[in-house]
Amino acid sequence: MKKVRIANGQGFWGDSLQAPVDLVRRGPIDYLTLDYLAEVTMSIMQKQRARDPRLGYARDFVSLIEEILPDLVERKIKVVANAGGVNPNACRDAVIEVARRRGFGGKLRIAVVAGDDIMSRLDDFISRGVELKNQETGEPLATVRAQVQSANVYFGGRDIAEALDKGGQIIIAGRVTDTSLSLGPMIHEFDWARNDWNHLAAGTIAGHTIECGAQCTGGNCLVDWDSIPNLADVGYPILEAQPDGSFVVTKHDGTGGRITVAAIKEQLLYEMGDPREYITPDCIADFTTIRLEQDGTDRVRFSGIKGRPATNLYKVSVSYSAGWKAIGSLVYAWPDAYRKAQAADRIVRERLDRLGLKFDAVRTEFVGVDACHGVISGTPPPEIAEVSFRIGVRSKDKHAVERFTREIAPLVLNGPPTVTGFAAGRPKVEEIIAYWPALIPKSEVQAEISVIEA
Repeated sequence: MKKVRIANGQGFWGDSLQAPVDLVRRGPIDYLTLDYLAEVTMSIMQKQRARDPRLGYARDFVSLIEEILPDLVERKIKVVANAGGVNPNACRDAVIEVARRRGFGGKLRIAVVAGDDIMSRLDDFISRGVELKNQETGEPLATVRAQVQSANVYFGGRDIAEALDKGGQIIIAGRVTDTSLSLGPMIHEFDWARNDWNHLAAGTIAGHTIECGAQCTGGNCLVDWDSIPNLADVGYPILEAQPDGSFVVTKHDGTGGRITVAAIKEQLLYEMGDPREYITPDCIADFTTIRLEQDGTDRVRFSGIKGRPATNLYKVSVSYSAGWKAIGSLVYAWPDAYRKAQAADRIVRERLDRLGLKFDAVRTEFVGVDACHGVISGTPPPEIAEVSFRIGVRSKDKHAVERFTREIAPLVLNGPPTVTGFAAGRPKVEEIIAYWPALIPKSEVQAEISVIEA
């Protein structure tokens, strides 16, 4: 059977810059996928575009393409990325510029998958009764409309496949599902029908397995983590996909990390709700039907996957401003480190009360004692060498948060002794960007796909 090799070189915006380069140069692949987006990333990009209409995309992607472009052309590797963020056309233009600068003008077709940004249409939707209710609270979006900073529909693999069908060699998308970056090439290569639910579910699960990059090849792995070889040169995942919906997850020979059934199971549980109903724009995948088997060293085979018809709704990711926050910290040393940190917490809270400041929340952690798991068995022993006192506040009142930031430094001289860790200075006031998940009928939006030569 025909086999297509799809590699993923980015699990988020900020992942290894070297991983995609190594994937392209260390062995044969047909597709390189790059996943840059998370919910909060969209609001960051929206702010960037507001300051400069030429921004709003993952700029790391452009410099990466400039570096590997000769390899892509020589080896006929196609790239699929959601690097477009909230400004995919600007990302395309930046790629065209570097392609021409490297002497590849007229030798490359770049496709854009857009139409997901519905920020400018929100008022129209609300006026027509498309409420975009919060999936968790049921509140209509109108209750926070004035604070909304970004709103993007999740498109699917079918739209990626259409861009490839039209001849795109580098596909730049805005907000698409993470799984679609791999599913799209499979639909394109294997000509899977829109109602081929089992195959679409298989491609969705394949995309889910590799979407976080090295998290499925040994990174962030609980099972025997200390025996995983050479994480300094960990190999990123490669799908060997076939038309019948079966596939193998592997990596390039000679790279570090480990691919086992146990490690793959950890990744499958990532961001998992009901395993029987993993809902995407293309289908509903049933994770309980997955059959896994070790298929040799660093090879895990998937088979038996079943799916069901897609819904008539798209998911919408909305971000909105929800106030302000600041977090400060100090380190207290032995002796009595924990008691000193507790005293510092009481002092700060009493001083905030005396100032009459009101906060939506005040949260304290004693890192080294209870930050991850809480105090499991009574009071920690007094011989703890050091404890980091970490306190954060949240409020709609920016002034209150700013005033809080001035109450940490004084503890160095007017609080408990043996304190350190204030070299970073006064805590920074940050805007809180909250997430609003919603649904919208598919009839209300449509992907916009364009292809041009570089």
